[in-house]
Amino acid sequence: MSSTAGDFRNLTPLVLMVALKRAGTRVYEPVHRFHLEIPADTYGPVLPVLARLRAVPGGPVIRGSLCLLDGEIPAAQVRALEEQLPGLTRGEGVLEAVFGHYQPARGEIPERPRTDHNPLNREEYLLQVVRRVTAR
Repeated sequence: MSSTAGDFRNLTPLVLMVALKRAGTRVYEPVHRFHLEIPADTYGPVLPVLARLRAVPGGPVIRGSLCLLDGEIPAAQVRALEEQLPGLTRGEGVLEAVFGHYQPARGEIPERPRTDHNPLNREEYLLQVVRRVTAR
């Protein structure tokens, strides 16, 4: 009996899953730095929205009728802030957001549906590999 390249390709997902588990990998999410310019009188309504979106603003800087805010927000929440900002600031809010860093994901870890067999379920995966190999 000899091995083929296909044998190694079929077992690679299992080996990778074991390696990742042993390494203690974690899921991280991208976080953006943001700069927000809003009318000073809209600071009160904007603040709870930022909290709901898991943003962490710094202290506000008031310059006349303008309020400047810098902080961090999960990248997945930037779009929601962009959509809500015009209604909160009478269309006068300006948002700038750029990638800042990664941080460990909080809450439920996001998942994508599998498009193939699950190597996290070793027995099921091996059964599928055997079926594929014997079907050839």
